[in-house]
Amino acid sequence: MKAWLRQQTRALGSSTGKLLRSPLATAFNVAVLGIALALPAILYVALVNLQDAGRAAAPDPQLTVFMDLGTTRAELRDTETRLSRHQAVARVRYVPREQALEDVNRLSGLGSIVDALGANPLPDAFIIDARDAAPAALSALREDLARWPKVAFVQLDAEWARRLAAVIRLGRLALLLLGTLLAFALVAVTFNTIRLQILTQREEIEVASLIGATPRFIRRPFLYYGALLGLLGGLAAWGLVGGTTQALNGALGDLGRHYGTAWALQPLPLRDAAALLAFAAALGWLGAWLSVSRHLVSGGLR
Repeated sequence: MKAWLRQQTRALGSSTGKLLRSPLATAFNVAVLGIALALPAILYVALVNLQDAGRAAAPDPQLTVFMDLGTTRAELRDTETRLSRHQAVARVRYVPREQALEDVNRLSGLGSIVDALGANPLPDAFIIDARDAAPAALSALREDLARWPKVAFVQLDAEWARRLAAVIRLGRLALLLLGTLLAFALVAVTFNTIRLQILTQREEIEVASLIGATPRFIRRPFLYYGALLGLLGGLAAWGLVGGTTQALNGALGDLGRHYGTAWALQPLPLRDAAALLAFAAALGWLGAWLSVSRHLVSGGLR
């Protein structure tokens, strides 16, 4: 066990030395890998923040039942009683047209325009909390209420949330495709880097093979080199994501002040950052393994 650990430590030290001895080439490779990893990571952060914002802004789905303008008070009471007894309705709240007009005047700042109309153009309404928030159940309830007498229109207030969910699903698909393509690019960069390392050390490898070094011993430093290169690329990507998030938060803060709210993007969580680093190191190791298997096999060292 001690001998195995000593061999791993020696190979890791040798790989670290190779990275340090060529700082310029290492910096360029790390920059390429970091940018390739940062693009899907930034998209992932944007999707997570968009999903969190949608959850915060979307309470339990509600339906709003707008009544005809000519509905009488007796008909409104009958509708309210019928709604309160409906099996699919958890709660119902009546909003008189007078209160709706006051809310519009207070919140929209269009009081002068509404006053110019002469008469209240808004209908009486009922706001309903459904017992079942499943999309199919909400749609069925909306269709049922729309057929009631004196009901002009039934609005499902969570419709925008469904559109947001569809956008997020599309974003996840784009993230998967982009991440897959850039993962191949990362493997290709590592593959080519290790190939160049093998070519420059071909004589050293041949001498080591002649004096009895095993193929596993020869491969090990290259595999560690690829994993370290991928890990450094992951760290660079993490830094790029953090810097991009901070830069965007500054712009969002200025924009939010004009709307009287605070907008800020949440950074990449530590758990996801750790997964990014592990994924980057694994891809670097894979690219190195493919390159070593291809080029050292051709030299008869397998």
